[in-house]
Amino acid sequence: MIEEHDLTLPTLNQDNAVKIYSKRAILGFSVFFSPVFGGFLLRQNLLDSNRKKEANLILLISIAFTVLTILIVNSLHTKGGSFSYLFNMVWGAILSEYFFGKYFPDDNYEYKKIWKALLISIAITAPIILAMIFAPAG
Repeated sequence: MIEEHDLTLPTLNQDNAVKIYSKRAILGFSVFFSPVFGGFLLRQNLLDSNRKKEANLILLISIAFTVLTILIVNSLHTKGGSFSYLFNMVWGAILSEYFFGKYFPDDNYEYKKIWKALLISIAITAPIILAMIFAPAG
């Protein structure tokens, strides 16, 4: 027999609630790290709510946002990093307001703590920042 896949989301209540990262967490990680980090949090939310296809799409979109930021900021030939933060804010707002709102329209979710994600993000970015600081000028 061919089995039909039930694509509906499970009904959530106090006992089996899916914990997700909040909009603020997604925006904050997008701004202070990059849209890939915010996109990864949103992707994790989607995976936790059994939406694998949408989760992978969000990851690709957030990678595209990050690449666009790098290309645009490098083409401006400015010394300051304020343009990076500006673009990260825009992309983070799109991830947290549009996509988060699209996939999680209700506001009755329990939110995950960000500490684990924050430590992983720092562990990834710290060596990159240190390499940039201590790299020989050339």
